[in-house]
Amino acid sequence: MYMSRSRFFAFVLLCCGFVSVRAHAGATLLLEEPYSVDGTFAGTGHTAVYLDRVCADTPLVLRRCTPGEMGVVISRYHGVAGYDWLAMPLIPYLYAVDSPGKVPLYADPKLEAFLRDRYRRQYLEAIITDGKNGETPDGPWYQLVGAAYDRTLYAFQIETPADKDDELIQIFNARRNVGLYKLLSANCADFVKGIINFYYPSALHRAVLADLGVTTPKQIAKCLVHYSKHHPELQLTSYIIPQVPGTVKRSRPVRGVVESAFKAKKYMVPLLVWHPAIVAGFAAAYFTGRGGFDPAHNALVFNLDHDLQMPLSAEERREYQKRLEKLSRGIAEDDEALGLTKWSRVQATAVPEIDENGHPLFVLREGEDPIEIGLSRTNILTQSGSSEVARQMMLARLREELHRGEIRISKSDVSADLQLLQELSAADRERSATPAQGGDAGMESASQIW
Repeated sequence: MYMSRSRFFAFVLLCCGFVSVRAHAGATLLLEEPYSVDGTFAGTGHTAVYLDRVCADTPLVLRRCTPGEMGVVISRYHGVAGYDWLAMPLIPYLYAVDSPGKVPLYADPKLEAFLRDRYRRQYLEAIITDGKNGETPDGPWYQLVGAAYDRTLYAFQIETPADKDDELIQIFNARRNVGLYKLLSANCADFVKGIINFYYPSALHRAVLADLGVTTPKQIAKCLVHYSKHHPELQLTSYIIPQVPGTVKRSRPVRGVVESAFKAKKYMVPLLVWHPAIVAGFAAAYFTGRGGFDPAHNALVFNLDHDLQMPLSAEERREYQKRLEKLSRGIAEDDEALGLTKWSRVQATAVPEIDENGHPLFVLREGEDPIEIGLSRTNILTQSGSSEVARQMMLARLREELHRGEIRISKSDVSADLQLLQELSAADRERSATPAQGGDAGMESASQIW
């Protein structure tokens, strides 16, 4: 039933020109892949809930949304200013910027940290204060903004009764917001489970076998999918929010407790040698608990322009790879003639900044004059002082998007990226063909940094 409904939604989206994520929803469970220490050792990831009819005056005070607002993401945190939960607008939560037009096309750890701290100073300083001497503070506050730089997110969107929103807002605003986090009994998954169960009592529950009785993000996502099979009024739609391309380390597949141990060679190989009975027990718990749940199954792709789209098919991916390879050969010849260095070496020394409209930039300072490279779709053509550098960045983005089949990307994003790459190449050819002194000077300046 779930598969047929997912295909039905995909068909409707294609026929209707991609309806809005926010049009008829209410609550969206966000299942977030693990990274860093969690990705290395536990692998259970994080979870939050996105409420599109609930907004916030501050991260601590909820209210109903007004027309045009996109709602908030709410989650339980551990060690963030002593609070139990905080609410963040959707776009800042994902990208650490305040509007879709400012989302960067490519990110590295420097840009990620820069955008997070800039957003904190603008909107969160009353809660997350400066460190010593005005420096960026340490601590887990960075989880509040820029989630899509660190990881891929899987979203499970359901309809909820609108009249329940006011009651939820009243409950949250009335109770004391103090840290309640406990790893085994009051973690982020327990918090999200409580919100979904507020709308649909007993819909989500922990797994005794698969997670040894601990509530995990993957378990409650699996529960919601299973619950929706028997409750079509939820109108479940699943989609993926891809990790932003760049040099930030890629996140890992999200797992449950037993699944993490069962699939980790660093744990299972020694146990198999010394205690094979324990391995057999983990295997039994894994398969009994249906640990094979795939959160990407039949999922659409979140897109900043069209919201939800079908992912590329294998055939479409191959066609785009051929087109990219053809463009790459021509660009490589041009770059070789100019003596340009690879983007990876240039990007390593780039400094993140913001243009006068608040859009992100990379500033290259290796030559006599700094050169700006626009990083968003809004400013990459108008703000980039070197189209050669900008197109190398777009090549790096496209190669990452198309490199592996497991990376979900929409046709719209790839088409837009290829169009940008072609426009950057055309701008470079036009400038090279113009004998004006300003154009020659610009080319010379751009070449000096390599």
